[in-house]
Amino acid sequence: MRSFKPRDEKYATYANSRWLSLAEVIVGSLLVLGYNVLRILPNSLPLLVAMALISFRLRAGSWMAMGLGTPKSWGRTVLFAIATAVVQQALGAFVEDPLLRPLLPYSAGANPIDGLHGSIGLLSWLGIIWTYAAFGEEIGYRGYLLNRVADIADHSRVALLMGLLWSSLLFGLAHWYQGPAGIVSAAISGLIFGAAYLLTGKNLWVAIFAHGFSDTMALLATFFGMAG
Repeated sequence: MRSFKPRDEKYATYANSRWLSLAEVIVGSLLVLGYNVLRILPNSLPLLVAMALISFRLRAGSWMAMGLGTPKSWGRTVLFAIATAVVQQALGAFVEDPLLRPLLPYSAGANPIDGLHGSIGLLSWLGIIWTYAAFGEEIGYRGYLLNRVADIADHSRVALLMGLLWSSLLFGLAHWYQGPAGIVSAAISGLIFGAAYLLTGKNLWVAIFAHGFSDTMALLATFFGMAG
């Protein structure tokens, strides 16, 4: 990714507020829990995305600071994303499901696309995958929450690891409706997408494309009756 710096001293000072970052983490976490677990708040993802866009705009003067700048190579970005999606899907099929299914249940109707039929339904779900899931969830969880947790300890390696773990835990809890197995599976997916984001120098496009490719593979497997 092209390097990005706050555009002036005002934003650099604003960005160094650990207390503000902690407050944003608390509010963002409560939104996720309040909607997905307690069901007492409206859909948390649009609110998380709005917080992310406002926060990065005020702190850095641009949304590129979360990793939405132009990559040095779109080709390498897409290839890394494809590899990440393949790893995530393979891990789910050959490791997670065999281990989780005997121990932890999925809730009834855990997969909302089960029984999907027709080209209109397929196209509708593709639209949801590439907007709500790929763009929305990656901006909210990897681009925003991961970085705000890392802000608290000046983005040290330990801080980045804590950000990765906390954002992945929340991502798992965001799939509460899928039951215990779904929560664990989603948290592991969050770790994989987050690791890809960090390993590529916070190239959020890698996480976005990986998420979109992975969900698209799962959608097509369900649509053509190949899902387990």
